[in-house]
Amino acid sequence: MSGNLPLEIQTEIMRRLPVKSLIRFRSVSKAWKSLIVSPHFIAHYNGQMQHLLVRYNVGSVGFQKHVSIVDDHSFPQQRVSLTLPLLVKMFKFHRIIGSSHGLLCLYGYYRRGFSFSVPGKHMVVLWNISIRKAVAVVEPDVEDGIRTTIIGFGVCRETTDPKIVKIKHVYAWNHMESIPCVPWQVEVFTLSTGAWRSPKNNSPRKSIEFIGSQVVVDGFLYWLATDTVTSDGGFRSYNLIILFDMTSEEFIEINLPDSLAHHSVWNLSISKLRESLVVLKQRVEADNLVFGVWMMEDSVPNSFTMLFNLNVNAPDASVRGFRKTGEPIIELVEDLGIYKLVVYEPYSKHINILGFDGTKISFNVYSYMETLLLVDQPDLTIYNKGKRCILKHTT
Repeated sequence: MSGNLPLEIQTEIMRRLPVKSLIRFRSVSKAWKSLIVSPHFIAHYNGQMQHLLVRYNVGSVGFQKHVSIVDDHSFPQQRVSLTLPLLVKMFKFHRIIGSSHGLLCLYGYYRRGFSFSVPGKHMVVLWNISIRKAVAVVEPDVEDGIRTTIIGFGVCRETTDPKIVKIKHVYAWNHMESIPCVPWQVEVFTLSTGAWRSPKNNSPRKSIEFIGSQVVVDGFLYWLATDTVTSDGGFRSYNLIILFDMTSEEFIEINLPDSLAHHSVWNLSISKLRESLVVLKQRVEADNLVFGVWMMEDSVPNSFTMLFNLNVNAPDASVRGFRKTGEPIIELVEDLGIYKLVVYEPYSKHINILGFDGTKISFNVYSYMETLLLVDQPDLTIYNKGKRCILKHTT
C-alpha cells in the first residue's frame, strides 16, 4: 500500500483502522511509525469501535474482575478479561474516576512493600486499555485536616490534551466559617506540560458540596452537587449540577427542574446517554423501584426533558450506565441475594442477563472508544513535581 498510494490517502485509511492494527503497523516501516506516533495523527484518530468496561467484585473478600465488551451488534458475545497495568497493581486501594476519549482514570494510594519505591502517597493513573499502556501522576500533597479531595478527569475537546482536575474543599458546613482563606483549592494537571498549576478562572462557591462521581460529555465534566443556604434562621439545601469546561477551565452552575432540585440527593445520580448528560431519579412505587431518566437538551444548561421511566421489578437495583443504543445497564438482586448485571429494554421491559455475578454495589460500567492517546509515552512513566521519570522495578 505504501508504494502505490499517496501519503494523504494512506493517512485517511489508517484513521479508520482498529488500534491493534495500527500498533502492529508501526513495525512495517519508519514512515508509518512516524505517522502513527505523530501528535497530529494521535489527536485526529477516532476509533470506530465502542467498548464497555465492566468492573465488579466476586467472593467474600471482594476480588475485583475487569472485563471489556465490544458494544456492537454482537453484544455481549465479544468480551475479554483485562489484566491491570503494573501502575494500577501498585495501589493498595483505588477507585475509578471516569473515562474520556478512550482513557480510563483511576485514583488511589500505593501499596508499600514493593521492590521499588514511588514518590508521593496518592496517584492518578491514566490507562489506555486499547494499547495496554498507562502513565501515573503523583498528586500534590495539600492537607489541612478538614478538606476532602475531588478528582476529575477529561480530555480537552480542542487540544485532545488529557487533564486532571484536583479540587480541595471543606467537607463539613460547620468548618467553613473557621477557615481564614478561600475554602477551595483547584489545580489542573495537563499531560502535555507534565505539571500541575492553579487556573486563573472562578472556583465553585464555598456552600457547594459535590456528591457522587463525575460524568464526562464532549469535553465537559459534570458533578451532582448540593448548595446549602441560610433560610429562616436555619439551613436548607437544593440540588444542582456543577460543570467544568476543560477548555476554558471555568466552573458553571446548572439548575435542575424543581422535581430534581428538591428530591433526596441520595436518590439521584448522573450518567451519559449517548453524548448527552442524564439525571436519574430513583423512587419507589407499589414496592417496585422506578428510575426517571431526565436528559439535558442539546447540551444546553438548565434545560432538561423527562425521557422515560424505568420500572424495575426487583427489591434492589441501580442503573450503572447505558449502551450506545440507549438501553440502560442495571445491577439488580435476585431472590437468592445474587447481584447480576443486565441490559433492560424500557419499552418491551425485556431483560438480557450479561452473565456477571458479583457482590452488592460492586458493579461499575464505563464506555470507551479506541484511542492512540499515550502511544507516545514510555512505559511506566510517572509525573511528579513537573518532572517525568520511568519507574524501575525488578521482576
